[in-house]
Amino acid sequence: QVQLVESGGGLVQPGGSLRLSCAASGSIFSINVMGWYRQAPGKERELVATTTSDSRTNYADSVKGRFTISRDFANYTVSLRMNSLQPEDTAVYYCKAGVLTTRWREYWGQGTQVTVSS
Repeated sequence: QVQLVESGGGLVQPGGSLRLSCAASGSIFSINVMGWYRQAPGKERELVATTTSDSRTNYADSVKGRFTISRDFANYTVSLRMNSLQPEDTAVYYCKAGVLTTRWREYWGQGTQVTVSS
């Protein structure tokens, strides 16, 4: 069994910053990709940023230049530094990983709330 645990969400004022972290644990043989997704009320879950084991990164256009994803695949962790936060960034942020145990599959964390409000 694999678990992803997120931390670092909270309430921040517009223009502020937050750092989210996600740690994977369990019977992990390898991880090929980790990333962050978010879901705002009434909207579908969307990609925020991903990073792969060969250092490729991908960002949603709406966060480019403001958010930075970093990973330590040796320790099965990924972080998301979020700067210049705006109210439209308010959402539940989910960590996702592609994990090899006995086979490859995707795992999700439970989510962490990020609220940007004055």
